[in-house]
Amino acid sequence: MTPDIDTVTRLIEEVAAAEVLPRFRRLAAGEVREKGPGDLVTIVDEAVEACLATRLTALVPGSIVVGEEAAAADPAVLAGLSQHPRVWVIDPLDGTANFAEGRAVFAVMVAYVRDGRAVAGWIHDPVRGITATAAEKEGAWLAGKRLKVADAPAAPDEMTGTLLAGFFGARELGRRIQARRDRVRAKRSLRCAGHEYLRLAERAMHFCLFSRLMPWDHAAGVVIHAEAGGHGAYLDGGSYRPARLDADGLLLAPDPESWRALRDLLLGDD
Repeated sequence: MTPDIDTVTRLIEEVAAAEVLPRFRRLAAGEVREKGPGDLVTIVDEAVEACLATRLTALVPGSIVVGEEAAAADPAVLAGLSQHPRVWVIDPLDGTANFAEGRAVFAVMVAYVRDGRAVAGWIHDPVRGITATAAEKEGAWLAGKRLKVADAPAAPDEMTGTLLAGFFGARELGRRIQARRDRVRAKRSLRCAGHEYLRLAERAMHFCLFSRLMPWDHAAGVVIHAEAGGHGAYLDGGSYRPARLDADGLLLAPDPESWRALRDLLLGDD
């Protein structure tokens, strides 16, 4: 059974209103730190995750939480995705660097994972006061309207989207994609996976290629994108699973045909 979508939406919005917006552009120097090289965390990330973890697990007795900050403190937390049948995946503040810089491009993301599969997702934009939601076989919704991804253009080189391939580093796959980025109409990254998924769901672009695959960045967005009619898969063709972190990349496109055409355009041998 999937938790009630509206109940979870209200819960997320209440926590964001209490913990996120009051501190936006009001963080003190000691309230931001690095948990890793170039990886910021704020007191807001920690407060939101703690609040959501308590309230979400109360909705589904016996469920557990896999949160970004908990996993940063103890990577063993990630094992819960494959070992437990009911898991909440939380990104308490996606786009933390933007938030810390005072840029209004951040989101709170929650997904519900059942038996290893993401079956419901929420992406809340506190600044706009909107929440995109989806549940398996129930569609994706935003402000009472059903979401539908952009139709694929006639030719793959007419597709617009974001190529988040910087995390490939010096690997051959990354170099190949970077060398072919002019074959599509690449948009500038927003530095926030949640907002990239919102751009897909709101028909602002056709595709997105991610190389960083932490579950809190994608579990919610993949459900919303799929329920909005899109097609997403790892570059090797495998279906998305939150526990899988070893894939080379995750590609989202309007439909299976455009997904294959885009993959061939970016990874082809020519």
